[in-house]
Amino acid sequence: MNTEHYTITTPVTADMLRGHLDVEATAHGLLPHRLPARARRQIPDNQLAVAEAQPSGVRLVFRTRATTIDLDTLPTKRVYRGFPAPADGVYDLLVDGRLAAQATVAGGNVRMITDMFTQSSELSEGPAGTARFTDLAAGDKDVEIWLPHTESTELIALRTDAPIEPASDSGRRVWLHHGSSISHGSNAAHPTAIWPALAAAQGGVELVNLGFGGSALLDPFTARAMRDTPADLISVKVGINVVNSDVMRLRAFTPAVHGFLDTIREGHPTTPLLVVSSILCPVQEDTPGPLAPDFDGGTLRFKATGDPAERAAGRLTLNVIRHELARIVEQRAAEDPNLYYLDGRDLYGEKDYAEFPLPDEVHPDPAGHRRIGENFARLAFGGGGPFATKTS
Repeated sequence: MNTEHYTITTPVTADMLRGHLDVEATAHGLLPHRLPARARRQIPDNQLAVAEAQPSGVRLVFRTRATTIDLDTLPTKRVYRGFPAPADGVYDLLVDGRLAAQATVAGGNVRMITDMFTQSSELSEGPAGTARFTDLAAGDKDVEIWLPHTESTELIALRTDAPIEPASDSGRRVWLHHGSSISHGSNAAHPTAIWPALAAAQGGVELVNLGFGGSALLDPFTARAMRDTPADLISVKVGINVVNSDVMRLRAFTPAVHGFLDTIREGHPTTPLLVVSSILCPVQEDTPGPLAPDFDGGTLRFKATGDPAERAAGRLTLNVIRHELARIVEQRAAEDPNLYYLDGRDLYGEKDYAEFPLPDEVHPDPAGHRRIGENFARLAFGGGGPFATKTS
């Protein structure tokens, strides 16, 4: 049957979204945000401003009998001057929880990053486009469209060959997670293949992902956003950005961690709260930052530029941070029985590095994301883990 005569257009509304904290009305439609407006007004740099508007973990959720679904969007793609343009971001369509189709949207705006360190940029406007999904199974089904984790996405409208209706409440627990670019999904192949999405699927929970590339820096406005977000489970992954940006010393780090956790606890006094240290990253294990790009050999890699001898003066490395996080959690857990610590090397350690090396010495490849997701699901959601389902 030719369904073009039966197309139904539905504007995208905020109540169709999951995994976001805010939406912004634009000239084209809705732009999902992963930080609320109050927090966005306090962002001090372009890096986080871009990262939080990239909808990692954000998805459209609805129920329909449609076999053809078009999602009209206006993407904004980030390109670094002097580097090839990245591939178009991927839209994952899940039917009843299983990946059924994928699409991309060509064109859109281009944000050219002119300085890698300051993240200063120039914006060139482009046309909207359509992510099209066809030949879907007939019959009523729950549909999720996971938005690209690598580009911001203004949502304009849905066009379907059958009506859509709100999805019912899944009844699943909500997992609120904060972390760095690895949690954001750097180098993952598509949005449901980032490690938090993989772990959430295995754990049977609803993900709210506050993984921000380059920006897991114990910012108070992020802690307040987490405090104010409903959640049944919370995790905070800390370390790599603090070291590779060289933003503080041990004297400042310790009270910053306490303050971050105190703020979360103001809104979630008894929620299971898991503090996770960094995965293995050999270039930063015992060498302080800042991190610098290294183009030797024509491939982008990163190297630490600090002096290991300065650890005695409070310069931070991943091993210093792991030791301090473990000490802080042990101290606080005496009065907070729902606070836990997980060493990130249990998610990705020396054996994993030997099997799936970090291509740029910092970020895992798609196979690395799978390994991290599997290990987190086993250690956090598995039997005896801090996020395991409690039975009466």
